[in-house]
Amino acid sequence: MKKWWVLLLIVAAVVSCAPKKTQIVIGISKIVAHPALDAVEQGIKDEIAEQSMPVVFDVQNANGDLNTAAAIANKFKTDKVALAVGIATPTAQALVNTIKDIPVVFSAVTDPVKAGLVTSLPRGEKNVCGVSDMTPVKEQIQFLNKLKPLKRLGIIYTSSEANAVALADIAKAVCKERGIEVVEATVASSAEVKQATQTIIDRVDGIYISTDNTVISALSSVTSVAMAKKVPVMTADPTSATNADILAAWGFDYYKMGRATGRMIADVLRGKKPAEIPVKFMTDPSDVTLFVNVDVAKQLGITIPQDIIKQASIVVMNGKVVQR
Repeated sequence: MKKWWVLLLIVAAVVSCAPKKTQIVIGISKIVAHPALDAVEQGIKDEIAEQSMPVVFDVQNANGDLNTAAAIANKFKTDKVALAVGIATPTAQALVNTIKDIPVVFSAVTDPVKAGLVTSLPRGEKNVCGVSDMTPVKEQIQFLNKLKPLKRLGIIYTSSEANAVALADIAKAVCKERGIEVVEATVASSAEVKQATQTIIDRVDGIYISTDNTVISALSSVTSVAMAKKVPVMTADPTSATNADILAAWGFDYYKMGRATGRMIADVLRGKKPAEIPVKFMTDPSDVTLFVNVDVAKQLGITIPQDIIKQASIVVMNGKVVQR
């Protein structure tokens, strides 16, 4: 009997000393939780899982606070994660400013050059590469103008988000070109979004919201005010549109953006140098989603043409969400 115990102890010792499959730690920092950024995160995880890489994720949410974003970047640096991912401009900036010897991959960043993440679009930096969500602002505003002719357009954006400011500047230029007056309101946090909407709602014919993470995270605050005044709201984020009374949304499929980011991460982990990877843009027609809400249109007294409804990838009608 004693021999069996001795044998079991020897086997246990051998097993405990056997080399274990090394797990790779990827740190993910996102500026705030909302459907679009959550979809990017899920897309990354699903792509990495599909590629069967031994990865664990350390996911951190800055909750819209820049100091928290900086603290997360320091945490990833101290913990020596294998790779750090910044979802959205502020968290990507914090990572790039703090981490110099670990690969950093950004995602859902509007203008990575203006944000200081890379010096040019055709290539990355020594330890930085990523995916942009530069959105077709001109086409989006033209689309809203087609559904509801605009004399004055309301724009609400976050003054501290580089991506939001860049898109607001583009929107202003588009409106100037088309003879549309811009009525703007800026916010510093999601808690200010409702009040900002109230300050401009009586002076606008429509509201345009870009891929502004702070404002998108409080989208229902915009639409609750707008619907009461029968003012249509259009956004550049279809992923979040079903959670609020949005008339229309035209933009990227953020889950697919996450999958594209995941493929880039896998390439870097397998040895590809970030400096050799150009900034990726979601340019394939299948990456773009058009959302229209026929129910909201009826409440606003707007008729959406049948050809637009047929083109839409997601349609809300009679209380049902139909995806095509």
